[in-house]
Amino acid sequence: MSRLPLRSLNDAPTEAKDLLAAAEARNGFLPNLLRVLANAPTALETYLTVSGINARGSLSLAEREAVQITAAAEHGCGFCVAGHTAIVTKAGLDPAIIAALRERGHVPDARLEAVARFTKAVIASRGRVEDADLADFRAAGFDDKAALEVVLGVSLATLCNFANNLSAPPLNPQLEPFRWDAPRESAA
Repeated sequence: MSRLPLRSLNDAPTEAKDLLAAAEARNGFLPNLLRVLANAPTALETYLTVSGINARGSLSLAEREAVQITAAAEHGCGFCVAGHTAIVTKAGLDPAIIAALRERGHVPDARLEAVARFTKAVIASRGRVEDADLADFRAAGFDDKAALEVVLGVSLATLCNFANNLSAPPLNPQLEPFRWDAPRESAA
């Protein structure tokens, strides 16, 4: 059960209704993340706007989604891991790559491995990546624009990952086949 209300087109704040209707039409269903964000229409608008901006960057769909799945797994957000797994599965990404991203393991594609490693470094260091991390990312064929777009992707992921972690919405039935449960971290 969600800790925050899951708004619908009927009970969402007026400022969120058009955004929710457009998202439902685009997706074929209303993801529970958006239903949660509708509690704060500016948060919903920010998520949708930044998502659109992120999609216009130089990173490919697979690279953008590698950022999203990596960040979601690092943040322990099962909802976002499932949602982004659905996207890359429908896009035809190799299942071995998807599994590696979800498991936070070695990705069997050099470019996507570089994206995942750099994403982890950005998150762990709060952007203060080591010179070697940036050099490795560049050596994989990425430029400074791409490095900043990883930061953009992490910022987008942080909004939705933290909103989901705060609210704990159930997965939509459409996302159940892609369920991911965060591994329990061992106590230090």
